[in-house]
Amino acid sequence: MKDGIHPKYIDTLVRCGCGNTFSTRSTVPEMKVDICNVCHPFFTGKLKFVDTAGRIEKFKSKFAEAGYASLKKPKKQPVAPAEAASS
Repeated sequence: MKDGIHPKYIDTLVRCGCGNTFSTRSTVPEMKVDICNVCHPFFTGKLKFVDTAGRIEKFKSKFAEAGYASLKKPKKQPVAPAEAASS
């Protein structure tokens, strides 16, 4: 390895949104994560909706009054087939 071109690899403290902390090694001294193995649904077996900054409510409020746009469009009238010319 060349000297002076690689970042320093140091002990890192990782903090989760649920309050769990653990240490690992990385190039930054501290990391903050939203989900860890203590609160992730795969490991807990519980279904949990992760709502960052109210995105689910924002989506529901945005599209609640809109409904399905395709149902509000006027129906197209079927085109009558062209009459065959009699010979």
